Amino acid sequence: MDPSTDALLADLNNTSGVVRARATEALWKLWFEQKGLVGLKQLQLAQQLLEADEDLQAEALLTQLIRNMPDFAEAWNRRAVIYYLKGQYQRAIADCMEVVRLNPIHFGALHGLGLCYAAIGDYRAAIQSFREALLIQPYSLENQQLILECTIRLS
Repeated sequence: MDPSTDALLADLNNTSGVVRARATEALWKLWFEQKGLVGLKQLQLAQQLLEADEDLQAEALLTQLIRNMPDFAEAWNRRAVIYYLKGQYQRAIADCMEVVRLNPIHFGALHGLGLCYAAIGDYRAAIQSFREALLIQPYSLENQQLILECTIRLS
Protein backbone atom coordinates (compact mmCIF):
# COMPACT_ATOMS: atom_id res chain seq x y z
CA MET A 1 0.00 0.00 0.00
CA ASP A 2 1.10 3.51 -0.62
CA PRO A 3 1.39 6.17 2.08
CA SER A 4 -1.77 7.97 0.97
CA THR A 5 -3.80 4.76 1.34
CA ASP A 6 -2.26 4.18 4.76
CA ALA A 7 -3.27 7.70 5.79
CA LEU A 8 -6.83 7.15 4.56
CA LEU A 9 -7.06 3.88 6.46
CA ALA A 10 -5.87 5.67 9.59
CA ASP A 11 -8.53 8.32 9.01
CA LEU A 12 -11.22 5.60 9.05
CA ASN A 13 -10.33 5.24 12.75
CA ASN A 14 -10.65 8.96 13.47
CA THR A 15 -13.23 10.05 16.04
CA SER A 16 -14.46 12.73 13.63
CA GLY A 17 -17.27 11.57 11.38
CA VAL A 18 -16.29 14.21 8.84
CA VAL A 19 -12.74 12.84 8.63
CA ARG A 20 -14.03 9.27 8.32
CA ALA A 21 -16.50 10.25 5.59
CA ARG A 22 -13.77 12.03 3.60
CA ALA A 23 -11.49 9.01 3.91
CA THR A 24 -14.25 6.64 2.83
CA GLU A 25 -15.04 8.76 -0.20
CA ALA A 26 -11.35 9.05 -1.11
CA LEU A 27 -10.86 5.28 -0.93
CA TRP A 28 -13.88 4.65 -3.17
CA LYS A 29 -12.48 7.23 -5.61
CA LEU A 30 -9.11 5.43 -5.67
CA TRP A 31 -10.79 2.10 -6.29
CA PHE A 32 -13.03 3.40 -9.06
CA GLU A 33 -10.12 5.18 -10.74
CA GLN A 34 -7.64 2.31 -10.38
CA LYS A 35 -7.59 1.74 -14.15
CA GLY A 36 -7.73 5.38 -15.17
CA LEU A 37 -10.37 7.09 -17.23
CA VAL A 38 -11.08 4.06 -19.42
CA GLY A 39 -11.95 1.86 -16.45
CA LEU A 40 -13.89 4.61 -14.71
CA LYS A 41 -16.01 5.32 -17.79
CA GLN A 42 -16.85 1.63 -18.13
CA LEU A 43 -17.92 1.45 -14.47
CA GLN A 44 -20.07 4.56 -14.93
CA LEU A 45 -21.68 3.12 -18.05
CA ALA A 46 -22.42 -0.13 -16.21
CA GLN A 47 -24.07 1.86 -13.42
CA GLN A 48 -26.18 3.80 -15.93
CA LEU A 49 -27.29 0.52 -17.52
CA LEU A 50 -28.16 -0.90 -14.11
CA GLU A 51 -30.19 2.20 -13.22
CA ALA A 52 -32.05 1.83 -16.54
CA ASP A 53 -32.98 -1.77 -15.58
CA GLU A 54 -30.58 -3.07 -18.22
CA ASP A 55 -28.88 -5.43 -15.78
CA LEU A 56 -27.96 -8.03 -18.41
CA GLN A 57 -26.12 -5.42 -20.46
CA ALA A 58 -24.44 -4.05 -17.32
CA GLU A 59 -23.35 -7.54 -16.34
CA ALA A 60 -22.01 -8.23 -19.86
CA LEU A 61 -20.10 -4.94 -19.85
CA LEU A 62 -18.51 -5.70 -16.48
CA THR A 63 -17.69 -9.27 -17.50
CA GLN A 64 -15.87 -7.91 -20.57
CA LEU A 65 -14.10 -5.33 -18.41
CA ILE A 66 -12.97 -8.11 -16.06
CA ARG A 67 -11.68 -10.13 -19.03
CA ASN A 68 -9.73 -7.10 -20.26
CA MET A 69 -8.55 -5.98 -16.80
CA PRO A 70 -8.69 -9.01 -14.48
CA ASP A 71 -6.94 -7.12 -11.67
CA PHE A 72 -9.55 -4.32 -11.63
CA ALA A 73 -11.09 -5.04 -8.24
CA GLU A 74 -13.92 -2.54 -8.60
CA ALA A 75 -15.16 -4.18 -11.81
CA TRP A 76 -15.49 -7.43 -9.86
CA ASN A 77 -17.21 -5.55 -7.03
CA ARG A 78 -19.71 -3.86 -9.33
CA ARG A 79 -20.58 -7.20 -10.94
CA ALA A 80 -21.02 -8.69 -7.46
CA VAL A 81 -23.57 -5.97 -6.75
CA ILE A 82 -25.54 -6.97 -9.83
CA TYR A 83 -25.45 -10.64 -8.83
CA TYR A 84 -26.60 -9.73 -5.32
CA LEU A 85 -29.49 -7.64 -6.64
CA LYS A 86 -30.53 -10.56 -8.87
CA GLY A 87 -30.45 -12.98 -5.93
CA GLN A 88 -27.46 -14.84 -7.39
CA TYR A 89 -25.70 -14.95 -4.04
CA GLN A 90 -23.11 -17.65 -4.79
CA ARG A 91 -21.93 -15.75 -7.85
CA ALA A 92 -21.84 -12.53 -5.81
CA ILE A 93 -19.83 -14.28 -3.09
CA ALA A 94 -17.30 -15.53 -5.67
CA ASP A 95 -16.86 -12.03 -7.10
CA CYS A 96 -16.59 -10.43 -3.64
CA MET A 97 -13.92 -12.96 -2.70
CA GLU A 98 -11.97 -12.00 -5.82
CA VAL A 99 -12.27 -8.33 -4.86
CA VAL A 100 -10.87 -9.06 -1.39
CA ARG A 101 -8.07 -11.17 -2.91
CA LEU A 102 -7.14 -8.24 -5.15
CA ASN A 103 -7.78 -5.54 -2.54
CA PRO A 104 -7.81 -6.90 1.04
CA ILE A 105 -8.92 -3.53 2.48
CA HIS A 106 -12.07 -3.32 0.33
CA PHE A 107 -14.60 -2.83 3.10
CA GLY A 108 -17.40 -2.65 0.53
CA ALA A 109 -16.72 -6.17 -0.72
CA LEU A 110 -16.42 -7.48 2.84
CA HIS A 111 -19.77 -5.86 3.64
CA GLY A 112 -21.20 -7.37 0.45
CA LEU A 113 -19.94 -10.80 1.45
CA GLY A 114 -21.75 -10.43 4.75
CA LEU A 115 -24.97 -9.46 3.00
CA CYS A 116 -24.72 -12.46 0.68
CA TYR A 117 -24.01 -14.90 3.49
CA ALA A 118 -26.92 -13.48 5.49
CA ALA A 119 -29.19 -13.83 2.46
CA ILE A 120 -28.41 -17.55 2.21
CA GLY A 121 -28.75 -18.05 5.96
CA ASP A 122 -25.05 -18.56 6.74
CA TYR A 123 -25.10 -16.16 9.67
CA ARG A 124 -21.73 -17.23 11.10
CA ALA A 125 -19.98 -16.43 7.81
CA ALA A 126 -21.96 -13.18 7.59
CA ILE A 127 -20.84 -12.14 11.08
CA GLN A 128 -17.24 -12.96 10.20
CA SER A 129 -17.42 -10.83 7.03
CA PHE A 130 -19.01 -7.88 8.84
CA ARG A 131 -16.33 -8.17 11.55
CA GLU A 132 -13.58 -8.10 8.91
CA ALA A 133 -15.17 -4.98 7.43
CA LEU A 134 -15.25 -3.44 10.91
CA LEU A 135 -11.51 -4.01 11.30
CA ILE A 136 -11.09 -1.55 8.43
CA GLN A 137 -14.07 0.72 9.16
CA PRO A 138 -14.56 0.40 12.92
CA TYR A 139 -17.20 3.11 13.18
CA SER A 140 -19.56 1.51 10.64
CA LEU A 141 -22.87 1.46 12.48
CA GLU A 142 -24.42 -0.52 9.63
CA ASN A 143 -21.97 -3.41 10.03
CA GLN A 144 -22.35 -3.30 13.81
CA GLN A 145 -26.14 -3.51 13.43
CA LEU A 146 -25.90 -6.36 10.93
CA ILE A 147 -23.67 -8.32 13.31
CA LEU A 148 -26.33 -7.93 16.01
CA GLU A 149 -29.10 -9.00 13.63
CA CYS A 150 -27.17 -12.07 12.49
CA THR A 151 -26.27 -12.96 16.07
CA ILE A 152 -29.96 -12.84 17.02
CA ARG A 153 -30.80 -15.15 14.12
CA LEU A 154 -28.26 -17.68 15.45
CA SER A 155 -30.01 -17.91 18.83
